[in-house]
Amino acid sequence: MGSRTGAPKRDTYRHGDLRNALVEAGLELARESGPDAVVLREATRRVGVVPNAAYRHFADRRALLSAVAQAALALLAAELEAAVVAAVPAGGDKGGPPAVARAAVRALVAGYLGFAQAEPGLFRAAFATSDMADTGNASAAGPGGLTAFQLLGAALDGLVEAGALPPGRRAGAEYFVWSAVHGMAVLLVDGPLRGLSPAEAGQAGARLMESVERGL
Repeated sequence: MGSRTGAPKRDTYRHGDLRNALVEAGLELARESGPDAVVLREATRRVGVVPNAAYRHFADRRALLSAVAQAALALLAAELEAAVVAAVPAGGDKGGPPAVARAAVRALVAGYLGFAQAEPGLFRAAFATSDMADTGNASAAGPGGLTAFQLLGAALDGLVEAGALPPGRRAGAEYFVWSAVHGMAVLLVDGPLRGLSPAEAGQAGARLMESVERGL
């Protein structure tokens, strides 16, 4: 009797939600090799179903990549939530509400840059498609129900409420902050700053935060 080289692939998924399993497989692929590695055939191979099974949930590779991008954004949001919780004391700060509000913004900046450097594949995948203009998409939200963009907006609102940002300067401030921080992240991950040592990257991030605070 000939030996079997592997179990036959199924066209059904018996251990849960196939769509979510494919997205999880796509996240693994993105983490390992970036968004270009997110392909339907490899995702189905990892899940253990025949390639055609994926088309019940995703029309094409782009649809899978879009779902993976949203999931990567949700992981980013979760990271940012955790960064804020770690940076802001539960009982407040001796510097009062302004210090607490500023700490939240700094934590978001540091968390964003940290995620990009620690998970470059997921960071690239998070922004790999052009159909994510809806920054309030629930599938991109963290455990607290807010997306990365909404977390930034809430932190800026906190600055206003604490008297650390004039109300007249609040409108559109999230676009200024996000573009500055995202630009730095891209430079550190894929640009000319990718060769910086961790200490140098930390210094660059600190200087960026100083510039953002002055700009606000």
